Amino acid sequence: MRKEDLVKTLEQQLRAVKAERQAAKREPALLAARTALKQFQSARLAHSHADLLAAPNSRAAALFFLDELYGAADLSQRDADLERIVPTMQRVLPLHALRAITEAIVLDALSERLDTAMARALGERFSERDYIDAYRTTTLHADRDSQLTLVKALGDSLCELVRLPFLSATLGLMRGPARLAGLGDLQRFLENGFNAFKHMRGPEVFVASIVGRERRMLDNIYGGRPRPFEVGD
Repeated sequence: MRKEDLVKTLEQQLRAVKAERQAAKREPALLAARTALKQFQSARLAHSHADLLAAPNSRAAALFFLDELYGAADLSQRDADLERIVPTMQRVLPLHALRAITEAIVLDALSERLDTAMARALGERFSERDYIDAYRTTTLHADRDSQLTLVKALGDSLCELVRLPFLSATLGLMRGPARLAGLGDLQRFLENGFNAFKHMRGPEVFVASIVGRERRMLDNIYGGRPRPFEVGD
């Protein structure tokens, strides 16, 4: 895919994410429900992948996935930063780096939409059983499968990025200007993802492990199996 196509997709998805988050902020009950849902999902992911979080080799990458892609933090500032410098990124970033950023935002947009659907059904207080039922009845299996496909694509892109020469130096040179321009959140996101994968042995195995587990859980939920989150490697 050309840079021009990636930029078009990135801009579209940033608008979709922004609209979803702004709509939630106009409804206090929905915002509270979405926050509760994200906190539940973050805790569930930390439990399901506790071994990856505990292992020194994969801890940084696991934290990046949980905090930056599935976490409960408000990422509005990061996305606003992205909107401001899309033309600059098109000029200075290599194709692989721009693709990874675009994949992250496409994933974010889909996840936000699915979270909103579930939050409307669950409200602010719910049990694990309520969560499982809402997951199955308010979101489509195909959308959840796409979500995991995007996770794998992003993980694979990060694995490729760490092999690019000079990218680490380029990110380092961007740090000062990014802070001065008020783009610290975006710079932190880029550096955290790159560094987490750069210093990990066998990043492809890490990505396959997370996606494989989550896909088995997905099949368990839609298959109506008891204790769907109990899966092994």
